[in-house]
Amino acid sequence: MTFNVLKYCLILSVLTLVSGCGAYSFTGISLGSETKTFQVNYFQNTSALIEPGIERDFTLALQDLILNQTNLDLVKSNGDIFYEGEIVEYRISPTTATASNTAAQNRLTIGINVRFVNKNDEEADFEKRFSFFFDFPGSAQLVGSQKTTAIEEIFVRITQDVVNASLANW
Repeated sequence: MTFNVLKYCLILSVLTLVSGCGAYSFTGISLGSETKTFQVNYFQNTSALIEPGIERDFTLALQDLILNQTNLDLVKSNGDIFYEGEIVEYRISPTTATASNTAAQNRLTIGINVRFVNKNDEEADFEKRFSFFFDFPGSAQLVGSQKTTAIEEIFVRITQDVVNASLANW
């Protein structure tokens, strides 16, 4: 008889623990039950220095991150939440100099202006600029795989910042 009581207490404890953790998300993302879909409009590149293809790459990176970190469905129009904006900065600049006045290190900076709209929670709407950078040796040219790596690293950081700002309740 004592074994049955202990067994029921253990089952009740496990069920309470599991149901209590059910609403928690390890990503920190919390969405209302009415939010089912999202859309990411194409981010145009309006920066002074145009790097072909980064607008497509950023749009896809943001879509992929939201698909991987939420249970929302991607739609082409009329999403419950949506993102739009522009790439407003693509700049390479020296960060440190050598004794002979040449760049010892350069920095690629990408800045993106994002407008976020949540149809179910207008207070969550925002327009904000996100940017990040990648440093590389001054003696190197930012081409090929190094350029691809730089852009990917920047987009990983910016897309995560965008998702955190729009969906995470930290």
